[in-house]
This record gives sequence, structure tokens and C-alpha cells, in this order.
Amino acid sequence: MRIIPAIDLIDGKCVRLSKGDYATQKVYNENPLEVAKAFEDQGVKYLHLVDLDGAKSKHIVNHKVLELLATKTTLKIDFGGGLKSDEDVRIAFSSGAAQITGGSIAVHSPDLFRAWLTRYGADKVILGADVHGKNIATNGWTETSDHALLDFLAAYQTHGVTHTICTDISKDGMLAGPAFELYEEILQATSLKLIASGGISHRDELPRLAAMGCEGVIIGKAIYEGKITLAALADYISNHP
Repeated sequence: MRIIPAIDLIDGKCVRLSKGDYATQKVYNENPLEVAKAFEDQGVKYLHLVDLDGAKSKHIVNHKVLELLATKTTLKIDFGGGLKSDEDVRIAFSSGAAQITGGSIAVHSPDLFRAWLTRYGADKVILGADVHGKNIATNGWTETSDHALLDFLAAYQTHGVTHTICTDISKDGMLAGPAFELYEEILQATSLKLIASGGISHRDELPRLAAMGCEGVIIGKAIYEGKITLAALADYISNHP
């Protein structure tokens, strides 16, 4: 299971939110490169980079930060937030993204999202499945759609999607543990490579997610609040290559 730390960006700074609420914004570091290099120094190979300004503005905003992290580290970066057009995706990949994540676009403009799958390949395009209750949430989690999670995932699997990041919004940033039951449902209902996200609070949760079959796990606030140390992540990575 891949360990994927997260950096969420507002005004080019490393921040975290609780349950996706922008009013809960907390700045942890004004230098995302410093944070990314600290991850890299501990053997981390992947990074989940979220453009929260982009999610709110509905177009890519923090691509210069993406470019900086991509050129100054060896991290393989999955970039999401505000990718709403062909030009947004072109900028993301040209700025160094190894993968992009599309969530809202997959709900509101499915033809465009499917075109990205065809153009770039399923290994480059991750389906974002942010869920509120049992339905998909969009636009920086400010809206809840009428798309049921499992139906949404199954439909896109038929269109060639292979990877999904699923975040239970009620868990995100709360440090109360991930949505184990939800992930079990997804893994039983689909053959997608599932990247768990939201609520990770303790190192001991990682083996359980791995045993369930999660392909990756995104860890954010637990790192910044010291609930999971970088040394603990380094130990996990070295023991689970």
C-alpha cells in the first residue's frame, strides 16, 4: 500500500481544513517545498497536492507551486482541485503532475472527463469520489450531487477508470479514524484500486487499510498535528516496500 502524504494549498501555503470547510483553515507552513522535502527525506515517494483555491475558483490556480515541487523533489505528484477544462489539465501535466484527480468534473461534465481518460490513460487520471453521506459531493465539497457513490464508481469503471480516491467528508480532518466500512463496501462492489483518504489518525490504522486491499492511503492532518510522525511513516515504508 502506497503512503501518500497530502499538501493542501491556499494562497500558496500549506493548510488543512476540517470537513472541507474553508472557515476552518489552519496554516501549517508557508513553504510547501520545505514540507515536501521533509516527506522526501523520510523515503516518501508520492504526494497528493490539492489546489483548494482552484477548487473554489473552478480553474487551476496553484500550478506554480506544483511546478516548484515537481522540479525540486523526486516525488510523484497527484494533483487535483479546480481542473475543469482541457487547458487546466494541460497546465497541470506541463507543470509536472504525474497524475491528476478529477471529481466535480466527472459529475458535471462526464464527456470531458472520459475524454481525459482516453487522451492521457487511466494510469494518469484518477477518479475523485468525495462522499457526503452516500452521495458524491462536488465543487470543493460545497454541493452534494444526486449520484450515489457505488453507482458512480461502477459506471466509471465501465468507462476504463482504474484508480479512485474516496474521501468521506465527515471524517476529513477530524482525526477520528478512516471510513473502514465504506472502503469495505467499495472494495467488495468494484475492482478499482482504492486510495483511502480522510480521518487517518494513527499508524496502527495503516496495516488494517492495507489488509483490506487499499492500494494507497492519503495522510494529511495526522502528520501536521503530530499524530503520525514522519519517522513512523519512514519505518512503515521501509518495512512495507
